[in-house]
Amino acid sequence: MAKINRLPSDLANQIAAGEVVERPASVVKELVENAIDAGARRVAIHIELGGKKQVRVEDDGEGMEPEDARLAIERHATSKIRRADDLAAILTLGFRGEALPSIASVSHFLLRTRARGRQSGTEIRVNGGAVAGVVEAAASEGTVVEVNDLFYNLPARRKFLKADGAESAQVSRIVTQLALAYPEVGFTLTSAGRTVLQIVAPPTHRARVMALFQLGLGGGGPIGAFIAGSLAALWGLKLAMVLPALAMTVLIGFVLVRSRIWTMRTVERPNF
Repeated sequence: MAKINRLPSDLANQIAAGEVVERPASVVKELVENAIDAGARRVAIHIELGGKKQVRVEDDGEGMEPEDARLAIERHATSKIRRADDLAAILTLGFRGEALPSIASVSHFLLRTRARGRQSGTEIRVNGGAVAGVVEAAASEGTVVEVNDLFYNLPARRKFLKADGAESAQVSRIVTQLALAYPEVGFTLTSAGRTVLQIVAPPTHRARVMALFQLGLGGGGPIGAFIAGSLAALWGLKLAMVLPALAMTVLIGFVLVRSRIWTMRTVERPNF
């Protein structure tokens, strides 16, 4: 009897999900990057229980035609590349076509989308990688993705998720990073009915930095304005050192390269 077996598609998708989806913040990152690639100028993110119960991302991007929506949940189906030469000139945030099918394989997944100019949209439901329904549906132009009960079919993976507050903090960090990298996009983040972040698209990177870090420092005041202004002044170098609290006990640094955040470290302040 043969010792090598071809894995069933649902198991292969769950294995692939381990490379793409580590926690709810990973889901948010993949879905928001898809929205940005689709030309969105407004992205709304909602999470419940730190994203373990639900992650919902809605955008006003170009949306998808019915055929494209069906293909989007297939592995290695992508609009980003067509031939090997394209790998040397990737201008998008993702290209492998792994994210949606991987996420759908470990959740109760809903995709609702409507292409610009169409009168109706498409709704697709997937449970643990198995397509449960594809129907024509009323929808706004753009795309909505709901990811419910993440890792419901992989209890060992779900057990290693952290407390709701810790997972929420990771989601907030990812959304803040993306908001810094894409000032032309407006972002809203809500958690359990509470607005965590709501920021419109400003005219410049400087304005986005000012808005985000004054918000993070309690909404303003002279110290918040001073720190946020200092960060904005440094933005021409694409480098910011964040002083997140009055005690200034930690410094957080990150570097943007072509709108991607490459490093983010926490460094304890030396004792003087």
